[in-house]
Amino acid sequence: MSELAVGPVGVAAPAVRFVPPNIARHRFPAWTGPQADAVSPVVQFAPSGIARRQLAIWNGIQADTVEIVRREPFEYRFRAPCHLLIMSERQERDDGETLVEGLPKSRLHEFSHKLSFIPAGHRFFGWQKPRALARLTYFYIDPRGPLIDPELGFAKTELKPRLFFFDEDLWQTAGKLKSLSDNPALGQRQHAEALSIVLVHELLRLNNGVIPARSHIHGGLAGWQQKKVAQYIEEHLLEDISLPTLAHVAQLSPFHFLRAFKQSFGLPPHRYMSRLRIERAKSLLADPAMSVTQIGSHLGFSETSSFTTTFRKHTGLTPTAYRRSHD
Repeated sequence: MSELAVGPVGVAAPAVRFVPPNIARHRFPAWTGPQADAVSPVVQFAPSGIARRQLAIWNGIQADTVEIVRREPFEYRFRAPCHLLIMSERQERDDGETLVEGLPKSRLHEFSHKLSFIPAGHRFFGWQKPRALARLTYFYIDPRGPLIDPELGFAKTELKPRLFFFDEDLWQTAGKLKSLSDNPALGQRQHAEALSIVLVHELLRLNNGVIPARSHIHGGLAGWQQKKVAQYIEEHLLEDISLPTLAHVAQLSPFHFLRAFKQSFGLPPHRYMSRLRIERAKSLLADPAMSVTQIGSHLGFSETSSFTTTFRKHTGLTPTAYRRSHD
């Protein structure tokens, strides 16, 4: 089954005393001294309970969906050995400050539909008196993640901090990842891993102003690679196979495997496997002894609704309607 972990963030908030901000001259009273430089695996908030969060974990990247639940002043801070990409769907404040190490302080009041990027090791902190309840997603990116092609030199690249900017391609990729974290289902881990690779390339493109140089693969997978990968998928179709696992079967890096697989099979791995599962489902629907719920469960879907959605996406019909049309 999938290794995707979804649920409330299991990191305890720091034992700090929250002091309501002085709107005229706020000095971050809750986090001073050593606490200001403390390393934390996720963005921390004060006061406690101000944010509702859900964390999705994939290979080398985590998506932390956050909703502020009370309209009262709050603070936040972050510093870690991973990169942080912030996707702000809704953020408005009557007052406040945001500080990223290496950039000027910002007192911008409205930054909905904006992105921010904090490189690994940089301090990020601030406070705000919210005008509206914020909704945003933090993406924690391991610079040395297993999905990243070493040829890119991502871990060695000095990425620049950016605050409250917009990039259409990066926003679209981040939005797709957020959608997967909100609705976990069988086969989505591969999709998330593929999007993670795209996200890294987008960050490098944004940082350098050009698309990273890529070594070219001609002709896709070799014959023996296609055979081994197809056989492995067939034997493990009911499992949530990771992208690195398939890449290992073909003896390629995840990045090169992803591109070569699509050239050979005409689809990315997650869509190819989804299509095979639906073909298997069609065969099982011919057996009246099995209910739709049983078939979905047999194919690895945790909920009948997710099985129905996937089936309809591929066929244009619900499983029940498909069964009736073939009676």
